[in-house]
Amino acid sequence: MSTAESVEDWRNDASRDLVRSAGDRYEMLTRGEGAYVWDENGKRYLDFLAGIAVVSLGHAHPVFVDAVATQAATLAHVSNYFATPPQLALAARLKRLAGTGPDGRVYFGNSGAEANEAAFKLARLHGLAGDGKPGRPRILALTGAFHGRTMGTLALTGKPAMQEPFEPMVPGVEFIDSTVEALEAAMDDRVAALFVEPIKGEAGVLELPEGYLQAAREITARHGALLIVDEIQTGAARTGAWFAFQHAGITPDAITVAKGIGNGFPIGALITFGAASELFYPGTHGSTFGGNALATAVAGAVLEEVERAGLVEAATTRGVQVRDAVDAIGSGLVEGTRGMGLLIGVALRHPLAGAVVAAAQEHGLIINAANESTIRLAPPLTIGDVEIDEFQDKFGRALHTVESAMLLDHTPTEAPA
Repeated sequence: MSTAESVEDWRNDASRDLVRSAGDRYEMLTRGEGAYVWDENGKRYLDFLAGIAVVSLGHAHPVFVDAVATQAATLAHVSNYFATPPQLALAARLKRLAGTGPDGRVYFGNSGAEANEAAFKLARLHGLAGDGKPGRPRILALTGAFHGRTMGTLALTGKPAMQEPFEPMVPGVEFIDSTVEALEAAMDDRVAALFVEPIKGEAGVLELPEGYLQAAREITARHGALLIVDEIQTGAARTGAWFAFQHAGITPDAITVAKGIGNGFPIGALITFGAASELFYPGTHGSTFGGNALATAVAGAVLEEVERAGLVEAATTRGVQVRDAVDAIGSGLVEGTRGMGLLIGVALRHPLAGAVVAAAQEHGLIINAANESTIRLAPPLTIGDVEIDEFQDKFGRALHTVESAMLLDHTPTEAPA
């Protein structure tokens, strides 16, 4: 079978057999190692997306592989009627890394969306607390935010185009601009919680305004509302701290984590602080697979390796290198960079992100268009000088390809009379 026939074959299979909610697949990838993946024809790609900030240690890392194999051969799943050593060890590790103190608690699910569903329930329980105060039916979230695609988390997601096909949404959520002034104006004693992303990854790697988290902590505390921080994309050392809220020096009431803690193994968690840790009681939430021995053993091994290898600090230094590499390309398409650590947005002067992604793929580089004018970079935390130099070369060539096409598009087809 020729290469063309092979490609056509799997594309037909995907179109026929897979739900089309994700659109067409770019390539058929068959294996990975470190910061690289290969397609079915043996072409190698430098992966600067890492499964959207998931593969923290890189593909097929020995620690990850050993953790999966060892725990699978020991005990994979027993239901949450029982505790297991990996589950308790990971809960203790997450509490330590997040700095909850002894009062913190951890709920395990299978994804970021499930973690945010649990957080949504936490907010509802806080709103219904029988403490004699007025009810708290209101939940605040930020415009442009992304918290998931389940019906509950979609209600928290400030993207009307994503919500419209599934309306009516779960009630009670109100969206406000990402400013302290908007928060002050919206907040009152009927608000149960404020949900925030420290960096809006799906909106184009947009950071919150300077001082926003500190102000949000003070305002929510003053009104008795929970501050819930979505660390699905920013957690697990991605921004140069274990969790992005730690850059602000605050203590939230809860955070949600997933993606990078599992290095590709499905797992998510809600981590609570202080009094919020007492809101759940038996029967209020659960998950068949959440917190099973296999998932928690893998996540524990991944986080241990991130800590042992100094990848929290490396995210900061390597992030600076990547941004410097983008600047050194000197492309007229690039307006600048933003983000923290190894979660980086490259702002373009024109809405050509899709074209840049396609050109990069042709040159053997995997990146992502967060929106029409932003390229998202989220490589493995393990990248080094060699991978960054290769990124600069391939990204530069991709930008040049698109720039050349722009010039051709604006070249007159006939000489002037």
